[in-house]
Amino acid sequence: MAQPKVLWRSAIVLYFIIGLEVLIMISPAAGFFYAAFNPVLLSLAQTSATRWLTAFYLPHMVSPSTPLLQLIRLAGSVLFVVGALMFLGCAGQVYYHKFTRKGAALGGLYAAIRHPQYLGLAVIGVGLSILWPRFLTVALWAVMVALYYALARDEERRMLGQFEATYRDYMTRTGMFLPNTVETAIGRIVPFQGQTSRAIIVIGGLAAVAIGGAFGLRAYTLDTLPLWSDGRVTALAILPTDLPILEHRMPAVVNSPEIKTRVDAAGGAILAYEMPTAYVMQGMIADTGDEWQLYKRHHTLEMIADWIFHPFGHLEGGHAAMHAGMPGMPGGGGPGVLRRLIFLRVDTEDGAHDPAALFAINARRSPLFLADVDMHTLAVQTVRDLPKDTGWGRVPTPSF
Repeated sequence: MAQPKVLWRSAIVLYFIIGLEVLIMISPAAGFFYAAFNPVLLSLAQTSATRWLTAFYLPHMVSPSTPLLQLIRLAGSVLFVVGALMFLGCAGQVYYHKFTRKGAALGGLYAAIRHPQYLGLAVIGVGLSILWPRFLTVALWAVMVALYYALARDEERRMLGQFEATYRDYMTRTGMFLPNTVETAIGRIVPFQGQTSRAIIVIGGLAAVAIGGAFGLRAYTLDTLPLWSDGRVTALAILPTDLPILEHRMPAVVNSPEIKTRVDAAGGAILAYEMPTAYVMQGMIADTGDEWQLYKRHHTLEMIADWIFHPFGHLEGGHAAMHAGMPGMPGGGGPGVLRRLIFLRVDTEDGAHDPAALFAINARRSPLFLADVDMHTLAVQTVRDLPKDTGWGRVPTPSF
């Protein structure tokens, strides 16, 4: 039994490494991580049957534009922190009892449920799936829930072998992952006899709800993106408050000679991202310079803290404390209406130019050029062609 247990725990560790991709990608370890992980992502992206796993289902680069999306994003941070506190608190309780030889930990959450550490890990996983909303994270979360259940059953078999009478009595008083009354109610709803059969139904249902819900949230996100379009060029405002600027100024911007020439030469559908010039995550859209390849910077801890505890501020302010004085930033030296536009060519499956096609999972987006434009005077200050990859090379990155 030891070997399967090691494999199960290794799979759980692997899940959290993948789930924490967003933390690793802004750290100096990004190069080592993607040397091993990027081939997996690229192989998944080769076919439409698996490409969806590399896609994203919630806004990550764009500030959420509706109260529902804002609430979900806040829930991600709360669940991540609560789950971590639950896990660490229970782990500390277990090891305290172990080192002081006070016997099994039966107080606190252990008085109501037998495996609060696994519940804490599952809650962390839900938070991670929102904070880094790649479909792969959701799918693997469902796998991890099944592994937690298998590990918990194995631990209970061993405990019954060592302390049958006392542990069986403890099992009758507590639930496995939820309070006994809740698990009893679920047992009445699930029309199957036997613990294993019910577990398969419940875990399968959780997986279906999680993955199906993620697709539903992606459709909702696409419907609510702050977009401007003239039928050929579509522009997405990173900050939803910039949508009025797009609506009033974008027609003139795309017809300025410096931009129109490049757009006409590109052919196909054109997608433009509009943002402050020092927007912190522009490297996910295109390789706009070394300063936006965040793994090369030395602000990893600050960015992680912003990402978890300031879910909207880190998007709207662009880590202002780290980029003080840069043009286009709050309190910076440049004009407040200076915006960066990053233009991409989008190859869609049927040549359509509508938002659903531009952001489709199977669409191919290729960076073209960037333009820094004063949206008040329409003066184009900078135009620069871009490499075909993002700041993270060929790693599949969010599209919204």
